[in-house]
Amino acid sequence: MSVALLTRRTVGSTIGLGIFMMFFGDFMFAVNDIMGKWLADTYSAGQIVLVRSLAALAILAPLLLKGGAPNLFKVEKPRLQLSRVVLATGELVFFYVAVRFLPLADVMTFYLAGPIYIAAMSPLLLGERVSVRQWLAIAVGFVGVVLVLRPGSGSLSWPALVSIGGSLCYAMMVVQSRQLRATPDRVLVFWQTVGALVVGAVLAPFGWVTPSPVDLAMLAALGVISMTAHLCIARSLKLAPAAVVAPIQYTLLLWAILFGWLVFGDRPHPSMLVGAAVIVVAGLTVVGGRNRHNGARADAD
Repeated sequence: MSVALLTRRTVGSTIGLGIFMMFFGDFMFAVNDIMGKWLADTYSAGQIVLVRSLAALAILAPLLLKGGAPNLFKVEKPRLQLSRVVLATGELVFFYVAVRFLPLADVMTFYLAGPIYIAAMSPLLLGERVSVRQWLAIAVGFVGVVLVLRPGSGSLSWPALVSIGGSLCYAMMVVQSRQLRATPDRVLVFWQTVGALVVGAVLAPFGWVTPSPVDLAMLAALGVISMTAHLCIARSLKLAPAAVVAPIQYTLLLWAILFGWLVFGDRPHPSMLVGAAVIVVAGLTVVGGRNRHNGARADAD
């Protein structure tokens, strides 16, 4: 067997594993979301975030110590670090508030508009170039968001606005993560989790409900599952090109529709499905354009 053929097979198997890891990570996030919606009917967003963060820190601690603990207090751009922690915590709290009142598919649709918001902000905040085609896709994506909101139909509600606020927090968090490239991922995740823990501890006493042993296990499982999902997705991006695995994130919408229907009996409104389709197409166009641009720049380098 030639070396070239062996290399192609090795690369192919690596990409295949990367695709599987992205699918699995997104599925784990979907399980995390459906459990979160189930628990949000009984427990406050603060209580969910508190227990979830404690469990996530228990998983994260051994990873921080692996290969030597990083200096968690000597970080670049402290103000930007603090801003990112606030945004990450806000995104988490907004999500659990929104899923208490809205179908999971609706909330997920607003969150999947994140890449569109990121592309719209990147020229100003990151100095990145956005092509005319991408600007058109961004405009179309905003139309999709409006379709899901259905303004004027009586369905424009504060939970929908909370969902949009959460998705904007997520988009800004991603932008600031790019501005903090020199900070190790595990340091970013640590402070993100600590921030959520602090806010959860402040909010949890308001409307505290003592959980049953089963519910306590489910609340803790949120942290374990979400951390596992993060690790799977991070690994997938190291095993396969982003252009191959990034579009797989839109399977989250399919899981949200399926689980929402099976578990909660939520039937998506036709305008929501149309708006979601518009957002997905626009998001794929934006992501594809960014990947081509990054590839061209790498070739030039």
